[in-house]
Amino acid sequence: MKPPSARRRLLVAVGAASALLAAAGCASRPPASTVAALAPTGRLRASINLGNPVLARRDPATGQAVGVSVDLARALADQLGVPIELIVFDAAAKSVDAVTGGSADIGLFAIDPLRAEGIRFSPPYVLIEGAYLVHNDSPLNQNSEVDRPETRVMVGRGSAYDLYLTRELKAAQLLRAPTSPAVVDEFLKQRADVAAGVRQQLQADAARLGGLRLLPGGFMVIEQAMGVPTARGDAAAKALAAFVEQAKASGLVAASLQRHGIQGALVAPPAGG
Repeated sequence: MKPPSARRRLLVAVGAASALLAAAGCASRPPASTVAALAPTGRLRASINLGNPVLARRDPATGQAVGVSVDLARALADQLGVPIELIVFDAAAKSVDAVTGGSADIGLFAIDPLRAEGIRFSPPYVLIEGAYLVHNDSPLNQNSEVDRPETRVMVGRGSAYDLYLTRELKAAQLLRAPTSPAVVDEFLKQRADVAAGVRQQLQADAARLGGLRLLPGGFMVIEQAMGVPTARGDAAAKALAAFVEQAKASGLVAASLQRHGIQGALVAPPAGG
């Protein structure tokens, strides 16, 4: 039997996302005013961040963006009754800029106070742990030991970890890689002391390269959410929040995590729960 073609694999993935939507009970159409607020061009332009491979990546066979973020964006477009247009970026900062600048209607990235100046966020749909990676012979053994004057910490430019550590670290020096997936390679290249990022990405890099270890626990919990430009108003923000809550409660988010084989990321609890 011949292996399925790239086109067939893509159609299967799209069908799976639609099945998740049906399971979530998201079939009822929102008011036309809400559709216009979320998709004013007649299609839902979704900003997808490949800088967090836990939630989005390129399928090596098709080159298409796939993942939990993509499933949620497709499910929302199906609920609105409009086509989806995925606008794919390699870094969170670029993905955020697309939403704040209005070239994308929604985005899927971590909640942060700085980003909230131009974006209305939904409640989180997934929680991910941010962790530190060090060399095996590093004297650092606890997260609390990182913030010292002699410590150089590598982060992805504009990522949630960059924004958070910029506020929280008082003594350590931050270095910035162009994207989050490039953090560990830049950490080694520049001989930094610590790499900061998504635990799963750091674990994969440690296994790939050897000689590296993660510090126990995490330095932050990353709340992944959906967001719309602030200018879209209350109707769009409330509709997005309701969609995310329904996606969590119905099992859509959990099913998507399972389908993509994601370990270590948790479905966020209900808002206010």
